[in-house]
Amino acid sequence: MTTKIFLLATITSVSLTVFAQTTEKEKNLRTQSADTTQGWRKGGILAINLAQTSLTNWAAGGDNSISINSLLSVFANYKKEKSAWDNSLDLGYGLLKQGKNAKFIKTDDKIDLLSKYGRQAFSNHWYYAGLLNFKTQMTPGYNYPNDSIKISTLFAPAYIIGAIGLDYKPISYFSLFIAPITTKITLVNDQTLANAGSFGVEKATYDTLGNVLTKGKKSRIELGGYLRLIFSKNDFKNEFLKNVSFTTKLDLFSNYLYHPENIDISWETLIALKVNKYISVNLTTHLLYDNDINIIIDTNGDGKPDVLGPRTQFKEILGVGFSYKF
Repeated sequence: MTTKIFLLATITSVSLTVFAQTTEKEKNLRTQSADTTQGWRKGGILAINLAQTSLTNWAAGGDNSISINSLLSVFANYKKEKSAWDNSLDLGYGLLKQGKNAKFIKTDDKIDLLSKYGRQAFSNHWYYAGLLNFKTQMTPGYNYPNDSIKISTLFAPAYIIGAIGLDYKPISYFSLFIAPITTKITLVNDQTLANAGSFGVEKATYDTLGNVLTKGKKSRIELGGYLRLIFSKNDFKNEFLKNVSFTTKLDLFSNYLYHPENIDISWETLIALKVNKYISVNLTTHLLYDNDINIIIDTNGDGKPDVLGPRTQFKEILGVGFSYKF
């Protein structure tokens, strides 16, 4: 519990620091644009990063390697009079090959689709809103270096969140959505993974001979409260930041019916720094905690994975390569 409080405090302090680093002139410009922008706002970034190492008779040792990481982040937001409709799609995929005879292994894989509609409520910045969010991945994942046992695949897991609440939008590129009524559905569309109880679904039961009595369930439904914060901007006015695209998304979910103190946390950040028209430096991070996800690692090196229980997960990808901002 102490870890979760520390994480929440850290996230809050970082977010406040980012939002505070603006001049009064910029604040005024943003307020004006939030009040006058009507119709569609569209944009996004496409990036492909490559890295390669080749060694021949290299006395110091090492391995040949090649890696590729790609990401696509797009949005299409609509505002007219009292209505606001926000849509975004984030895709990411990465591969790494290290060693002469090694296979390519997956380093990144995500699909994240969101749609949110709001109707102005009791002030210009508050909206009654409904949100639908879908997350999954594209290809199977394995507990490397063991690539014989699949631990995830397309729609296993997949997460669907449907929520109703209030959306606070003081400016066009910031949103705080608070939903006291939220349904979270976890899908595990792979019977082997479902039988194992992966990602929190109810696992299979077996007789004394190891035969399946009842199959594992492929879905789990939770009812709870949800908070989503988004800051996304790629048109900074400041001269120092004009080549920067910055997006950060924080999701918090608490299950009312089962250990509500165990808050699911997902915090993703994308920073893209444009060097010239087609070259950029991209940094993506993802901090994740879900009490229903057990971390499985071969801690003894004997080829037998050990279940460590839920843990804080963190992923970071830094790359230099082709980038197109639109």
